[in-house]
Amino acid sequence: MTITHPRQWALPAHGMRQVPPGEAAALLKSLRHLSEHDRTIPIDELPVEQAQVSLDEAYRICVDIIHKHSRSFSLGSYFLPYEKRQAVRAFYALCRTSDDLVDQTQDEVRHTLARWVALVQADEPPPDNAVLLAWHDTATHYNVPHYLIDELLAGVAMDLTVNRYATFDDLWLYCYRVASVVGLVTMHITGYHEGATPYAISLGVALQLTNILRDVGEDAVRGRIYLPQEDLARFDLCDDDLLQGRRDDRFRALMRFEIERAHALYEEAWPGIALLSRDSQFSVSAAAEIYRGILAKIEANDYDVFTKRAHLTTTDKVLMLPRIYRRLRHVRRHYVIPSNEVT
Repeated sequence: MTITHPRQWALPAHGMRQVPPGEAAALLKSLRHLSEHDRTIPIDELPVEQAQVSLDEAYRICVDIIHKHSRSFSLGSYFLPYEKRQAVRAFYALCRTSDDLVDQTQDEVRHTLARWVALVQADEPPPDNAVLLAWHDTATHYNVPHYLIDELLAGVAMDLTVNRYATFDDLWLYCYRVASVVGLVTMHITGYHEGATPYAISLGVALQLTNILRDVGEDAVRGRIYLPQEDLARFDLCDDDLLQGRRDDRFRALMRFEIERAHALYEEAWPGIALLSRDSQFSVSAAAEIYRGILAKIEANDYDVFTKRAHLTTTDKVLMLPRIYRRLRHVRRHYVIPSNEVT
């Protein structure tokens, strides 16, 4: 992947790693090969299938999905123009549905995901699947690169076989695929200037790390530990400490370390907000900073991510908006924007 950026801007460091070329496509090819040789999956195991739906109804169903699953993302999307808002929500529904396959389907999950990948990559969407119908319309209209969706689906597939990460470099690839790619696809919908890519990648890693920190307890119940093994060892912790929900001074120190890392990623992503199309800048800023607020809630809960789920109330979110807008104005004033807009 080639990254370009304005020469006078500092290239983000914390959020940048190398994406293995061709790895995602190879992984999905093996999944599709599996689905082509196994026709035993009942059609009703796949998500959001019903009687044939119109395109308008498909988009309405996508709106319902985002309202149900992500109030922070839903609030942020309200600040987009209508067409872009609908497209971003269709993309969110694709991400949510793909992720839920791994988290909720208990039997033959690999086969079910393989079938889903085949449907997502098909030239035409099934007329009875609202999410795929809306997404295909969005992807076609905004010319979303296929390789980005391959990376996203490869990230989802990683949850089938990977439940530990040795280093932060290893975790970075997962975060890139399931979160940074979301930002890169969204940029194709909302519009951006040259050089926005590395900042979007940093923001995605920050968001996913926030999600991982919030869900340490929930993931432990599933036998998953996303925090790098090298970081556990740094604070004299082991897998069993997290799996048993031990919240001692060692664990608090680990959480403070990871929260500082997440804040560094958010900070280095901020200048890139100015490289997005102007009508999407506040939406992205709001969604990012509201989600970032989860970190403060984790701290307020004394790092209890085993029995409490950190979240912001609607009032918390609304009260943050003026501060977010002031910072956005500061960013707009202090960074020179290239004259070309990619989309």
